[in-house]
Amino acid sequence: MPEFTVNCSILLTELPLLDRPQAARDAGFDAVEFWWPFDRPVPADREVEDFIAAVANAGVQLSGLNFAGGDMAAGERGLLSNPQATSEFRDNVALAVGIGRRLGTTRFNALYGNRIDGRTPDEQDAVARENLAFAGRAAAEIDAVVLLEPLSAIPAYPLRLADDAVAVIEAVEREYDEHNLRLLADLYHLSVNGDDVASALDRHAERIGHVQIADAPGRGAPGTGEVNLSGYLDQLERNGYRGRVGLEYFAPAATAFDWLRTAN
Repeated sequence: MPEFTVNCSILLTELPLLDRPQAARDAGFDAVEFWWPFDRPVPADREVEDFIAAVANAGVQLSGLNFAGGDMAAGERGLLSNPQATSEFRDNVALAVGIGRRLGTTRFNALYGNRIDGRTPDEQDAVARENLAFAGRAAAEIDAVVLLEPLSAIPAYPLRLADDAVAVIEAVEREYDEHNLRLLADLYHLSVNGDDVASALDRHAERIGHVQIADAPGRGAPGTGEVNLSGYLDQLERNGYRGRVGLEYFAPAATAFDWLRTAN
């Protein structure tokens, strides 16, 4: 059984955000991860300090943190490839890495961003590669890596398969000689998008920097759907993956981790 980290942006949401790290600790976990937990890329200092204190006081590691994703409720999924948001993105990177320095964060997820009307894909992709190189260098300062994630459900989001994300990572390596980028293998998104997950996990074994799980359909807890999550986790272990696995699914707090007690 791998070590798990609780995504407190999708689990334990019945509680106020700052109470969730302690709830994860009370449930027996020693690490949490979050999507960007603020409503803007650079929030007030007080908000940042309150968030840091909530994680630190709970005695858990902030193992993963998303960079700002824009207006997620409105369907935005990242600033990385938006030519008009480069300054905003880089300010956010600096702040996120600063938080990570204090909370032991080793993984930062850079959502690619949706295709934008009036901007060509080539223009957006060039901006994304430059920003990824910037973020990779910043994360390296605290011995962390930057992740790139295929997503489902958002038609304007261009990275759907593991190969899509790896192609971008390889392009950044060629153009910028930046080698601090990894694939975030979210087994839910890859499955929903029709990727050959088993093949992708073998093909990109050395590129995988983080794994997240949810079952499908429904994005529920493992065992509620049809995805062979236990088989994929065994495959990852055989392939040498030793990192944490993020629990990123929808479930009521009272029963969110019952499947783990059954599995053990």
